[in-house]
Amino acid sequence: MREPVGKLLLFGATGDLSQRMLIPSLYGLHADGLLPEGLTITGTARSEQDDDWFRNFARKSLDEHLADDHKDAEAIDRFVERLHYQPLDASTIEGFDELAKKLGDISGGLAIFLSTAPWLFGPTIKGLQSAGLAGDNVRISLEKPLGKDLESSREINDIVAGAFPEERTFRIDHYLGKETVQNILALRFGNSLFEPSWNARGIDHVQITISETVGLEGRAGYYDEVGALRDMVQNHMLQLLALVAMEPPARVDGTAVRDEKVKVLRSLRPITGSDVSQLTVTGQYDSGAVKGAIVRGYDEELEKDSDTETFVAIKAHVDNWRWQGVPFYLRTGKRMPERRSEISIQFKPVPHSIFAERGGALQPNTLVIRLQPEEYVRLLVMAKQPGLDRDGVRLREVPLNLSLDTEFAGTRRRIAYERLLLDLIEGDPTLFVRRDEVEAQWAWIDGIREGWASSDMKPKGYASGSWGPSSSVALTERDGVTWNE
Repeated sequence: MREPVGKLLLFGATGDLSQRMLIPSLYGLHADGLLPEGLTITGTARSEQDDDWFRNFARKSLDEHLADDHKDAEAIDRFVERLHYQPLDASTIEGFDELAKKLGDISGGLAIFLSTAPWLFGPTIKGLQSAGLAGDNVRISLEKPLGKDLESSREINDIVAGAFPEERTFRIDHYLGKETVQNILALRFGNSLFEPSWNARGIDHVQITISETVGLEGRAGYYDEVGALRDMVQNHMLQLLALVAMEPPARVDGTAVRDEKVKVLRSLRPITGSDVSQLTVTGQYDSGAVKGAIVRGYDEELEKDSDTETFVAIKAHVDNWRWQGVPFYLRTGKRMPERRSEISIQFKPVPHSIFAERGGALQPNTLVIRLQPEEYVRLLVMAKQPGLDRDGVRLREVPLNLSLDTEFAGTRRRIAYERLLLDLIEGDPTLFVRRDEVEAQWAWIDGIREGWASSDMKPKGYASGSWGPSSSVALTERDGVTWNE
């Protein structure tokens, strides 16, 4: 691990992400004594404001987004003393010299968090170079979206690489900062129970679901250009798939873990041409009811007709020795019945049931890893029902639960960005996404989108509050599989 930097620079410091996640996360690290002594945090955005305004902005953000039991007036006072602000129009090179003056001496190292529109990446990088803010002791973190396809992603990566080599570039996928996601590694490689059967011999199929109850939520302009496939599958879902399917890394570090993930992503079987109609389902929500509230359809919210998908289901395969023949079912959508992110791993049934003659029906074991809103690991196993068994042994599926919320009740559950910001400050790249990962993800996604275009495949309507188009049910039921709901 490298030495921590002495300064942090936040682009887009007055935006929604900063208010909801970055400022509360940095305060959390400060309150727990995890930020380096003397670290200063400088925010920049187009607003013509000053340090006092930004400090008050931070106080308001903390008041709105922190739990009451985590608010400490004295800690907040000390935290805002770290904060500074410099107005900047990142689209022009003018102003970067003033930004450099505001930052002052950066010989102790500088970390930059870049949360801006992708079209600003180029001008921002040039501005940083011109002002001497791209030297060997500077690292940069990039927030998505990193392009809209493989070609544009490569263009962005080339621009960034012109100033910041790969070892100083930290691409964020905030799902990797979630505690339960990191627990996938602990579950798989810290327990001898699972690894012997974590392969095609032991696992029947894997399901990954990320469902949202919300609609556009003020993101209409962005979302309609992107859609569910690029917004959720290209990054979060493929990263989860890679963690589930990867081979054991030699050690837990940025090189070994990411080497194994990229092998999985490059082994994804392409879905192109006529395959898309058999292996993918797209949908767009219509009006309906979510949690008892009547909501409008996507086109009504958008106030125009659109073919953008708000739901995607995919049957994927990883073509390697470990996973040959095991389907990975991916499903994500908006206006679903509930908010949920989970991985469900169904093991194969026992080869022979000794209970069959006496009516003891067996269900295959299932491991459920819930990422949100609850955080738990649940293993469904077969157990005998109490009784004298005069009419045969009765078995029932029962859960073995590990609730992370309960087991670690005395430990504060951190925002994902806390871990990622601390790793950026300290220079640990393990939970960030490497360029070859991003490009492998885009290559697979582009094949699906080209298949949709060539077959003129349009999203099918589904009622808000449902689990998507009926064809998503057929996608799994053709294989005798039911979505875990």
